[in-house]
Amino acid sequence: MANIHEVADAAGVSISTVSYALSGKRPVSDETRRRIEEAVQRLDYRPNAGARMLAGRRTHILAVTEPLRADTHAPTHMAFVLATAVAARREDYDVLLLTEEQASAGMHRVATSGLADAIIVLDVAPNDERVGLAHHIAVPSIFVGVPDASEGLVCVDLDFDGAARMGVEHLADAGHGKLGLIGHAPEAYELSNFPPRVRDGFVRSAAERHVEGEFRMLTGEGRTEARARRAAASLLDAGATGILLHCNDDAHNGVLSEIADRGLRIPEDVSLISVGSTLDTTAFDVPLSSIPLIPHLSCDLAVSLAMQFLSGEPPEPGVRLIPPTSVDHGSIGFRAASPGEA
Repeated sequence: MANIHEVADAAGVSISTVSYALSGKRPVSDETRRRIEEAVQRLDYRPNAGARMLAGRRTHILAVTEPLRADTHAPTHMAFVLATAVAARREDYDVLLLTEEQASAGMHRVATSGLADAIIVLDVAPNDERVGLAHHIAVPSIFVGVPDASEGLVCVDLDFDGAARMGVEHLADAGHGKLGLIGHAPEAYELSNFPPRVRDGFVRSAAERHVEGEFRMLTGEGRTEARARRAAASLLDAGATGILLHCNDDAHNGVLSEIADRGLRIPEDVSLISVGSTLDTTAFDVPLSSIPLIPHLSCDLAVSLAMQFLSGEPPEPGVRLIPPTSVDHGSIGFRAASPGEA
């Protein structure tokens, strides 16, 4: 890559004149500016981030704050990091990844040092410490997720409440009168914003459709698959014939193993739908219908909103929810009501 010395030589000017032309700190004649711009384009010169910061210009870096905790499901979270990086490159931006568990520390450091032009906030907690910081720093912040105190923020996310409602609708429309939801471990309902939204959407929608709905978390001892098996067993013993899965791949496998070991068939005996996950649900032993979480939809929108901030026309604060869509892989079967249920 060319350096500023080569640009100066090509344009027939001094290094300081190139710096003045690019920073705008001192006037440069139109003819000199034209020669410098032609040299910059011909040599594909790009000022480094430090020089741009000293000149008060954009760094062309987006910071992504993604706290990696012990309970983090890395494949899901890294899918969002990758989707953000891809969207940023389309805008000629690079990504600076901040992974401190104390997420506000990295966010504060970036804001005070001028390392990035905007911040994308991932893995949002209901009571997220980064909310207060976002209100007090000059660097624009876009949240991929919806904290409890979202007023005044720019947030984007899948409509998880709507996704759960859609799952209930599919199962209720297929004649299932008793439904179950298998979710995450209890800590997820304290540390992440989306599991409670799925749970609450499930409970409300089941009540509105006048079907029974029971919720199970992955509790107790043992590996994830074993805890999911216990949750599935509890729902099946209670008479559930339609189950929504909002959990990771190990938990999905545990549910499928429990159903298979009981000699039950999907969808003839039990209907399943995976809700709000990034999993490839066709890779399981039984392909599962799904209402997927698609990282690039949220991240593309978040980066687009960041670019609006940087263009001088900041978007209005508010929550922008992406409508859910469903994909049918044949794991929901129609269940006719028995005489006692009619």
